[in-house]
Amino acid sequence: MVLDAGGQYCHLIARKVRELGVYAEVCASETPAAGLAGAKGIIISGGPSSVYDPASPTVDPAIFTLGSPVLGICYGQQIMAYNLGGTVRKGDKGEYGLATLEMNRTADPMFAGLAGSQQVWMNHRDAVAALPDGFAVTGSTATCAVAAIAAPARKFYGVQFHPEVVHTARGQEYLSNFVFRVCGCEKDWDPRRRAPALEQEIRDCVGDRNVFFFVSGGVDSTVAFALCTRALGAGRVRGVYVDTGLMREGETEFVGNMPCVTVEHAAEQFLGALAGVTDPETKRHIIGEEFVRVQERIIASRHLLDENWILGQGTIYPDTIESGGTKHADVIKTHHNRVAGIQKLIECGRIVEPLKSFYKDEVREVGRELELPAELLDRHPFPGPGLAIRCLCSEVDAPVRATEDGFVLPLKSVGVLGDSRSYAPVLAIEAFDHEDALDHERATALTNRIVGMNRVVAVVETRGPLGQMQVRACGLTPDRIATLRRADAIVRRISHETGYEHKVWQFPVILIPLGTVEAPESVVLRPVHSVDGMTAQSVGMDAGLLGRICSELMTMPEVAGVFYDLTHKPPGTIEWE
Repeated sequence: MVLDAGGQYCHLIARKVRELGVYAEVCASETPAAGLAGAKGIIISGGPSSVYDPASPTVDPAIFTLGSPVLGICYGQQIMAYNLGGTVRKGDKGEYGLATLEMNRTADPMFAGLAGSQQVWMNHRDAVAALPDGFAVTGSTATCAVAAIAAPARKFYGVQFHPEVVHTARGQEYLSNFVFRVCGCEKDWDPRRRAPALEQEIRDCVGDRNVFFFVSGGVDSTVAFALCTRALGAGRVRGVYVDTGLMREGETEFVGNMPCVTVEHAAEQFLGALAGVTDPETKRHIIGEEFVRVQERIIASRHLLDENWILGQGTIYPDTIESGGTKHADVIKTHHNRVAGIQKLIECGRIVEPLKSFYKDEVREVGRELELPAELLDRHPFPGPGLAIRCLCSEVDAPVRATEDGFVLPLKSVGVLGDSRSYAPVLAIEAFDHEDALDHERATALTNRIVGMNRVVAVVETRGPLGQMQVRACGLTPDRIATLRRADAIVRRISHETGYEHKVWQFPVILIPLGTVEAPESVVLRPVHSVDGMTAQSVGMDAGLLGRICSELMTMPEVAGVFYDLTHKPPGTIEWE
């Protein structure tokens, strides 16, 4: 049983246990101990809260008397230590992203075979300061003295890092040790062949109604559309692609050629509603609500209400959890499939979302099971709100500010710190090390040390001194979207020609209103590696390729500079808004 304390990765823990071949399910952290009796093991997830906050998630202390092994992860370690008589302190220095763990104990079954130095993924500021009776420290990092703890006599364990995420190099070994060596589980779950079960769930949900999809051409909506077609038959599933005016170059033509899909042009509607809007959450809500209006118009004009319809969506689990989709989860950013109009349809039972419990890599596996072509399944993820959330805006004119650490860019991006949303300025640094490579290590150290800063970018090239550039007040306009579309097309073309696109999971290109009167914009490159989008690692780039991309971007007259995002997730989200 996985107790949900609001962590972004809670559902991922259960998924990783199931991948080991053992069934696991998620329940609320406050579930009474009586409801957990008989569980082979209990895992307490991470979360955005502090154990000393009266409103923070808690657990029934009686779970520690059930005799079941318990593993606390991140906040879960803190809440276990706190409930058993230890102390937790507010951290002076956070630890976000990559860290090096020194594991000093291997005799215990939980840590068998895991001695020595290893890469782990951190996302915390609070930390355990004093252990409860019977516990010992089993691992530490440079900034976290209590990174792993154990009370083997009671089978209680805690780790401050996240073993469930892909960037903890040996994370699955920790979970395997807990599940099999500590809890004594036997395999009872087969994670393969998901499609038949999903198709039956679709039939159960839809009944005798028809399904209408607003497809994006992305992996998620394409797989969901194909699943519904397989489950119900092509005659009961329809699709429309809405061109919002916020799409990439060539995207409308690509999707419009898909079978059973028609195109609805609505650029004026979306751009008009977004005019003058600068706040990222407001952008997302407006785009979601405009989608609902377009949907209602199309449904009415095509008499779909008369045919007893239900709306299909390709929502996946990260969309849900980052929108605050569980009791204690913080809202990182509201997905357009979770705005108010969509929530009403969900409450009325008029939406089918066959992939809502899945991650991106799992969706691709389902697509392969359906034998969808690789050109669809291997596409980089692209956000539903489109280029709108990659085109940053500003309410005011503001100059760049020089500090001892670098230049503070007076615009904000969204981040995730300790499972909570952050919205903070960006630090630009001359981030090339002695080998002329991008210095990710320095960027990580800065985001860990500087409070109120969630993203660090490297200065690649500017037309003049960065200290003389400024952010200008601006909103979303057709001209700015067109500039971003051209920049994105340049990066995508060169990445495709050189094969770099196959080395990264996603490559957002961001436009920021930073520059001069003559050249008011700058471009940020954001290539990342991920598996499921829940965590991500900023990926480096060969100097020759970076130089080629930068040179071509700088031929655009509007562009004053090119920057490179060095930030992992956490503390920065993959997208900037």
